Amino acid sequence: MEWYLALAFLLALILGFMAIGTPIALAFLAANVIGAWYFMGGQNGIIQMLNNGFGALSSFNLVPIPLFLLMGELFFRTGMGMKMFNAIDQLMGKVPGRLSYVTVVGGTGFSTLSGSSMGSTALMGSLLVPEMERRGYKKHMAIGPILGTGGLAIIIPPSALAVLLATLAKIDIGALLIAGILPGLVLACLYIATIWIHTRIDPSAAPNYELEPVPLKQKLMLILTDIVPMISVMVLIVALMLMGFATPSEAAAFGALGAMVLAFVFRCMTWEAFKLSVTGALKVTLMAYLIVFGSATFSQLLAFSGASSGLIQWATSFDLAPILMLLAMFAVLLVLGTFMEQISIMMLTVPFFFPLAQVLGFDPIWFGIIVLLALEISFSTPPLGLLLFVMKGVAPKGTTMREIYAAAIPYILCSMLLVALLIAFPAIATWLPGMIN
Repeated sequence: MEWYLALAFLLALILGFMAIGTPIALAFLAANVIGAWYFMGGQNGIIQMLNNGFGALSSFNLVPIPLFLLMGELFFRTGMGMKMFNAIDQLMGKVPGRLSYVTVVGGTGFSTLSGSSMGSTALMGSLLVPEMERRGYKKHMAIGPILGTGGLAIIIPPSALAVLLATLAKIDIGALLIAGILPGLVLACLYIATIWIHTRIDPSAAPNYELEPVPLKQKLMLILTDIVPMISVMVLIVALMLMGFATPSEAAAFGALGAMVLAFVFRCMTWEAFKLSVTGALKVTLMAYLIVFGSATFSQLLAFSGASSGLIQWATSFDLAPILMLLAMFAVLLVLGTFMEQISIMMLTVPFFFPLAQVLGFDPIWFGIIVLLALEISFSTPPLGLLLFVMKGVAPKGTTMREIYAAAIPYILCSMLLVALLIAFPAIATWLPGMIN
C-alpha cells in the first residue's frame, strides 16, 4: 500500500471512532489494533504492538506527570494557592486596573503551582470576575487577563502537558520544562503591557476605588508567609534541574513533597483535601498514560506502514524555506485547535511534526516551545477554544460568548507576538536549557 493510502486509512479509523463518541485514547487504541492486524501480520502484529506500548509506559520519564499533578492538586485543594493570590492583591495598592494586574501576577504564580490551565481559569474566573464586575470593571478587563494567564500553565514549569509532549516527542523533559521559563515570563509582561494600554485608552474600563493602606510591616509579613513559601517550591524544582542536582522526576518528587510539607506547616492539610488531591491526580494520570500507550503504538504503525517516512519525503520535496514550513505546521496546530482538544492534537501531530522539524534542522526544544505556544493559543481561540467554555461556565450570568471572544483576542495577539519573537530570537527558549548542558 502506498504511504498516503496507509496514512489516510489510519487517520480515517481514528476520526471515525472519534466521530461516534469514542474517547480519544480508546479511539487511538482501537485504530492501532486494526492497523496492527492489517500492517503487521494479524495476531503476532497485535502482540508486538502491545509489547511496545507497555514498554513505553515503563519509561522513567513519565514519573513527573503524576507528581506534578499531585503538587498542583495539593495547592488547589488546600487553599494555599489562594493565600498567595490574596497576598498579591493586598500588595498591589492603588494602581489603576489593580485587579487586572493582580490577575496576571497572581495568575502566573498560581499557574506555575497548579500546572492546569483549566483549573487556573475556573478558579480565577469564579472568584475574580464577579468581584471585578462589582467594582465597575468592564468585561474585557475582567475576563481577558484570566484567559491569558490560564494558558501560561502550559508553558511555565511545572507543566504536565510539557512533560507529556516531551515524552511523546522523545526529547529531553528537563530541557523543555526549563525552556518555558523565559517565554512564559515574557508573555506575562506582554499581558501587563496590554492592561496598561487598556487603562490609558479607557480609564473607565478599570475604575479606581477606595482601599485601606497596608502598613510596610504587614506587607513584609505577607511576602514572607504567603508568597515566598509558595514560590520557593517552583524555584526549588527549577533550580534542582538547572544545576543538574536532580532529574525532572526527582525534582517533581521534591515539588510534591514540598507542597505536602507546606500544607502541614500552614495547617490546611485535611484528610478530605488529601483524598481529593490524590483522586484528581490519579484520574488525569491514567488518562495521560493511556494517551502515551496509544501514541507510542500509533507512531510504530506509521513507521511500519511507511506513512511517516513518505510524508516527510513529500513535505521536504517542496522548495520552501524552513520558516515557511514552520508557519505551515503552526497553522495546522491552530486549525486543529478550533475543534480538538490539546492532547488529541499532540497525538495526531507529534509523530509527523517532530521528525519533520529534525529534517528541517530545527532545535527540538525550541520547536517544542513553539508547539506548546500553538496549543496555548488554540486553548483560547474562538470559536471552540476550551478555556472559552470554561470561562462561560464560571462567569456571572448574562456574560455572552461574544464578550468572552472579544476579551480573549488581545491576549491571543500577545502570544502571537511571542511566537514572532521566538522565531527572531531563538535564544529566548534555548538559553536556559543550554545552561544545563
